[in-house]
Amino acid sequence: MASAMRALIFFVLISQLLFSSSGTAALITSPPSSLLADVFSKLGFRELAAVTAAANISIAAAAVTVFAPSDSAFLTCPSCSLPLLLQEHSLPGLYSIHHLRSFAFGTKIETLARHRCLTVTSSAAAAAVAVKKVFVNGAEVTKADLFNNGRVIIHGLQGFVSHLSDLSCEVDRQTTLVVSPAPAAGVFAARRMLKTAMMQLRASGYSIVALAMRVKYTELSELTTMTVFALDDADIFAAGEGHAYVADLGFHIVPNRLLTASELIALPPGTVLPTMERGRSLVVTTAGGGGAFTPLRINFVKIKNLDLVTNGRIVVHGLSAPFRALVRIKRMVGDSA
Repeated sequence: MASAMRALIFFVLISQLLFSSSGTAALITSPPSSLLADVFSKLGFRELAAVTAAANISIAAAAVTVFAPSDSAFLTCPSCSLPLLLQEHSLPGLYSIHHLRSFAFGTKIETLARHRCLTVTSSAAAAAVAVKKVFVNGAEVTKADLFNNGRVIIHGLQGFVSHLSDLSCEVDRQTTLVVSPAPAAGVFAARRMLKTAMMQLRASGYSIVALAMRVKYTELSELTTMTVFALDDADIFAAGEGHAYVADLGFHIVPNRLLTASELIALPPGTVLPTMERGRSLVVTTAGGGGAFTPLRINFVKIKNLDLVTNGRIVVHGLSAPFRALVRIKRMVGDSA
């Protein structure tokens, strides 16, 4: 009898708490998606606010973390589905910036879009920087913890957006099953650096190069370090050489050597750089110390962007055109002698 009375009193108190004020009642009856849309709108993410209902993001049953791209970022993917992009940028659970910084490099988390994973990486904290930068699929988290009410966390992203691959959760599984014995932790770290570089290239307008590297992933993962010379998507399409560039990617990679901008510029003319294509080498035809009027040229091709991507495993430099065949280089050098 006493237990039944206590249960009745508890029920009455809960009822009074839920309906004692009209404001609270409104929150209880408001659809969860409209609450999230209001938050997006107040934070300035109008594109996300407009598609929240269509994305079916529910905050009633479980907590969620959203990595919110700016409205202008969606202009980079005009054919993308915004509701799906919102699902692909949303994680079940709460992940504050402090939590994200604690993740192992290359941690993958499945999103609300099934079988689609985001990859979290972070930069090493420099001496002048108090905290590490966090990147999600190559896009930097520039506005951390914009909103956190214990049910929803929203982080602002700066960078390009695109749909996640259906292999985004499977890459690690596919590439580690064939390894025997199990590789050391350093091997896993090197592979994560390679995958992160590929994601950063996709986000920077070098998606064809990233795709070509994915095709050659098995070969590239066996290298200790590498220097990649990349052509951006616009130049590949303008030259109509997309297929040829992908097939000739090995000619644009110096294996087992990490040539950062400072090291590359310091190379004297005539320096020969072996590539992944046996019997085909690159030649420094113009040293890089002459400034803008005499830029660094390799195989007579201007290097237009240095250190596009760099980490302890890989460095990528941007080209103005694909490298020419070595036999043509020799002919040109001989004619000018």
